[in-house]
Amino acid sequence: MDKQIQSYLKRIKLPRPDSHKGQNGKLMIIGGSELFHAASKWSLDVASKFVDMVFYASVPSNNRLVEEAKGAFWNGIVVPRQDIESYIDEADCVLIGPGMTRNPPKHSSPDETSGDPLTKGSKTTEKWNEDTEFVVNYLLEKYPDKKWVVDAGALQMVNPELLHKNCIVTPHEGEVRTLFTKLPETWEWKDFGHDITSTSDTFFPVNLSAATGMSGDLQGATVVIKGVIDYVAQMDGSVYITGGNSGMTKGGTGDVLAGLIAALYCKHHPKTAAVVGSYINKKAGDNLYAQKGPYFNASDLVEEVPRALWQALSSLKSS
Repeated sequence: MDKQIQSYLKRIKLPRPDSHKGQNGKLMIIGGSELFHAASKWSLDVASKFVDMVFYASVPSNNRLVEEAKGAFWNGIVVPRQDIESYIDEADCVLIGPGMTRNPPKHSSPDETSGDPLTKGSKTTEKWNEDTEFVVNYLLEKYPDKKWVVDAGALQMVNPELLHKNCIVTPHEGEVRTLFTKLPETWEWKDFGHDITSTSDTFFPVNLSAATGMSGDLQGATVVIKGVIDYVAQMDGSVYITGGNSGMTKGGTGDVLAGLIAALYCKHHPKTAAVVGSYINKKAGDNLYAQKGPYFNASDLVEEVPRALWQALSSLKSS
């Protein structure tokens, strides 16, 4: 195991024997859509193994699916999207994006958000359930002090000027381009000697300081670029995590990663959560590959992640 990875694993806090329910993390997950049902459930399932409570807010059809599966998920509360703010203050961290649609509904109009956004009118309820752009940017702007993990569909719709030091963003290469090309030209870039306009090259910004006059910025944000090699970038430098295999190309493995990072972020520094989450997700995939070759899926990964973390932590004690 790389010494740098070891240093981050040593920062993981185990629950105290005398702790009470709620003291080991409360996570809110906002995700899912009428199109994507499983993504946010994978995030939920892995997170519930690490934190004491998960608040799950999805569209009505997904909420019903989770409620029907309550026999396997007792450590959580299913929350209608329009009631999110009743629970968000209680959560240590919010994961937003898994399974959310990439585009706002065509019938949306700006005047639908006028007045109280929690009004239970039909138009406003539709926006909470269908309009990713509205949900993501409204909540990020209103709760700048909350810990956020911004993933998947939310990355497609977020205004990057609303991101900040309390955010972890988890894009794959395509989402990197969607997110960071929205930023002003005054931002600095590093492309590892490649042309950043090429869709085949991996890149990320090295200067996360904001341009003068911006209302919000990415200063201090933690960026996890997912790939064959994961890059965890923050102002104090980058960490590169290798591992993984062809089985990790299955849909949902990134949603497992997002849920794991968010669960760890509830009680840890963002870079610790990002580095350990990335390493353990890949390690769990490698463990499964040793057992099954590439023939495993995201649900298998959910079950292997806790074992992989416990094995890693146990190996530190024995070394």
